[in-house]
Amino acid sequence: MAPTVPLAVLALVALVAPVAPVAPSCDYPAHRWCSSRDIAAACQVESRCPNLPHPAAAPVELSLYYESLCPACREFLVLELFPTWLLLPAEMLNITLVPYGNAQERNVSGKWNFQCQHGPEECLGNMIEACLMHEAKNFSTYFPVIFCLESGSSVTQNLDAVRPCPRLSCPFLGDIPVPLTVPCVPFARQCLQIYAPELDRGRIAACVQGDTGVALMHRNAQLTEALDPPHQYVPWIVVNGKHTDELQAQAEASLLGLVCHLYQ
Repeated sequence: MAPTVPLAVLALVALVAPVAPVAPSCDYPAHRWCSSRDIAAACQVESRCPNLPHPAAAPVELSLYYESLCPACREFLVLELFPTWLLLPAEMLNITLVPYGNAQERNVSGKWNFQCQHGPEECLGNMIEACLMHEAKNFSTYFPVIFCLESGSSVTQNLDAVRPCPRLSCPFLGDIPVPLTVPCVPFARQCLQIYAPELDRGRIAACVQGDTGVALMHRNAQLTEALDPPHQYVPWIVVNGKHTDELQAQAEASLLGLVCHLYQ
């Protein structure tokens, strides 16, 4: 039979056993050391707190470089990006939208002019969406409006739902006269009324018609031209600062699955 160790001896061993030191600056009582990660770190006792919650993972960063009338861009935004954004918690995914794509800009007498792959209507759509973002500020406010625009029969007008626009002004732009070559955008007004009635469409109109809209498009041109590697097509998808053919294919096939895989 093994000899019995007196309780007094066990108590003495426990008292003299080495214990991990606590930071001298720790001002918290011992029963609170493991109550939060911040307190455990301040007291330098994280190794003694196995049940601490893990720090939240960084959100997946996704940037979409696109054109407002590009069929493939619209398909990705409507069928992959918007549903994924709706399904995921806000902390999992950050989205940046850059409407410009394959457009080109020229400085004519000190003012930027833009030529878009799908013509003047696409330039107008790009600028409307850029101005929406600028005025709304909040992503959850402007993204549903952009989804509405991109999912309609036309980004800038819905011929099946409304009558032809007046020649000299557009309902969306209020009383501000517009050039005859610029299409009207009543559908944009409908999307605003449905998804963001609090937005001031007069301010958006002023942006589209003024220097602010031009400056926003010039900035989008710079962002697009700065891509590394340079974009070769649209939609061009950048995930966590990187673009590869594999990431592009995965995002287009199942963006939800890709984000869930990367969020760690």
